Amino acid sequence: MRYRTVLFDADNTLLDFTRSEHDALCDCLTARGLPHDEEAIARYSAINDGYWKRLERGEVTRAALKVGRFADFIAEYGFSCDAATLAKEYMLALSTKSFLVEGAESLCRSLVPSCRLYLITNGTDWIQHGRFDPCPLAPLFSGVFISDSMGCEKPERAYFDMVTAAIPDFEPVSTLVVGDSLSSDIRGGIGAGLDTCWFNPHGKVAPPDIAPRFECRTLEEVGQVIRGA
Repeated sequence: MRYRTVLFDADNTLLDFTRSEHDALCDCLTARGLPHDEEAIARYSAINDGYWKRLERGEVTRAALKVGRFADFIAEYGFSCDAATLAKEYMLALSTKSFLVEGAESLCRSLVPSCRLYLITNGTDWIQHGRFDPCPLAPLFSGVFISDSMGCEKPERAYFDMVTAAIPDFEPVSTLVVGDSLSSDIRGGIGAGLDTCWFNPHGKVAPPDIAPRFECRTLEEVGQVIRGA
């Protein structure tokens, strides 16, 4: 094995957040009788992603993110409902949506005899536990680090320092950060002095200021990187 400790991002690396978000929002809008289509769902997703990017840069608080994304969405579509209430309904629905990215379970099961697996995720504590704990990956992981309960976010150095300090016998040279987000997972891993693997299933182009050591289109390729194949 090239790497003995792997820090996996959760959303859209191992957990299919795109599907979870889609289903949770559809459930909430349908329950309220609010008209929506795939374009509206995609628009909310873009608004939400923008808020998370702003949170990573320290431009908004977590509380502002939770409600602000829905306030913007409601205003844009002219819905007559309260943003804070819709936000609560959505988060409750999201906490029940647990789906895996294709190949996630087989990858983790193949690694766990030889590697220690840890989950590193920006998110709300009870929502992430609600999605991760019931899934078949949970028993395979040695620890879960959720930004909400840590007081800091990826890509902050403080986040990665807390993670590495909590891992017994941590060795940077045998540790790999794996994630789909250049701005949080890869930038944060590089800033912490760790090797990084960008999970890039859609073939995006990285900006010149972020250079992951590895780039993979599939989780099968991620496994090859970890094993040194």
